[in-house]
Amino acid sequence: MNARFELSIVIIWIFQCFTLSVQAEDSLTKQRKARLPTTPVTQLERYAVDNDWTVRREVATNRRSPVSLLYQLADDPVTEVKIAVATNIATDEMTYMRLADDPDTTVRSVVARFEFVPPAVLDKLASDTSVDIRLEVARSFNVSNATLNRLMKDDYPEIRQVATQTLENRQEQ
Repeated sequence: MNARFELSIVIIWIFQCFTLSVQAEDSLTKQRKARLPTTPVTQLERYAVDNDWTVRREVATNRRSPVSLLYQLADDPVTEVKIAVATNIATDEMTYMRLADDPDTTVRSVVARFEFVPPAVLDKLASDTSVDIRLEVARSFNVSNATLNRLMKDDYPEIRQVATQTLENRQEQ
């Protein structure tokens, strides 16, 4: 009876290992497919609501993801997914505006530093409560002169200095 019990335990353990292996492989397969530019939109839509945040992140990095999916993923509960949306060159201005309102400072910081963010979004972030975000905006390549002029009147001297320096560098070029 003891040998039977041990054999049962071993069989259960092997089955559990196999099941976990298949599940892990399935997740990796979904991640790979979510990354591919050839993945059909209907499949990307399913992956965008997957329980595994790493699959959703891969959809957010896919340059072929529809704007509507990127907008949806901009409200994901996982920071890494929102950062993937922020760094996707297919992301539109409306989605960046949504990310600019994100409660997570890390997400707003990535938006402020990303080189393809529209000037209107940077203008919005120039009013952010975070000094670090406003400083990133003052350093941005895409920030408009009007926004820099506004930042030159910021309460923080470092922001004023960086905004002034950025404007001066533009005039020299």
